Amino acid sequence: MDDCVAITLLRHGMTKENERKAYIGWTDSPLSKEGVETIRLIDHSIQPDFIFSSPLLRCMETAEILFPNQKIHSVRDIKEMNFGLFEGKTYEQLKGETSYTNWVSKPFSCRPPNGESFHEFAKRIESGWREVVEKILETNASSAVIVTHGGVIRYLLTTYTSYCKSFFEWSVPHGAGYQLIWSKDNLRRKEKCMSLQEVPITEKEIGSKKHMN
Repeated sequence: MDDCVAITLLRHGMTKENERKAYIGWTDSPLSKEGVETIRLIDHSIQPDFIFSSPLLRCMETAEILFPNQKIHSVRDIKEMNFGLFEGKTYEQLKGETSYTNWVSKPFSCRPPNGESFHEFAKRIESGWREVVEKILETNASSAVIVTHGGVIRYLLTTYTSYCKSFFEWSVPHGAGYQLIWSKDNLRRKEKCMSLQEVPITEKEIGSKKHMN
C-alpha cells in the first residue's frame, strides 16, 4: 500500500442557508450552531498528510474543527458553483422566474444570471484538483482530506470513479463524504480511482463504513 494515495472528499457542515434550503455558492457564510455541533461529532483521530480546503468560511471552519493541530491549505478553485442572482434564495422564492426554471431544466447548458455555467465550474474544479494532486505527488504523500462543497464532490465522483451515476445521483450529506484510493501512477495519469467508500458522519458509525468497491 506504500504506492497508494487515499483522498477523502468531505462536505462542510451546515449553514443557516443550508438549513432553509437556499442556494449558497460563493456566499461566504459561517457554520450554523447545528453545523458546528454535527462536525464536532465526527471522528478526529484521522491525521492525513495534507488538509486542503475551499477558502470559503464554512469549509475552513469545518477543517479547523476536525484538524485543529494541522496546517490547512486553502485552494481557491475548489469553491462551490457561483449561483449568481440565485444566491441566498430558495426554490419557493425562485420558482416563478423564467431564468430559474430554464436553469433547473437544463443545468448543464444554462447559466444562472451573473453566475457560472457548468462548463466554467468544471474547468475551475479541474484546476483546483490538479493543484491538490500535484502537491500530493511532489511530496510523496499517502493521504489527504479535501474539505469542500456538495457540487464539487459530485463533480469529482462523477469524473474520477467508475460508478455509473449522474451528477445529481450522488448523495453527499453535510459533514460526510467519500474516500477515493489510487495508485500514485494512476493518480498521476489522471485515471479513475481504484476503490471508493463512504465516509461516516459520526463516530458512532465508524465501525460500519459502507464499502462501495
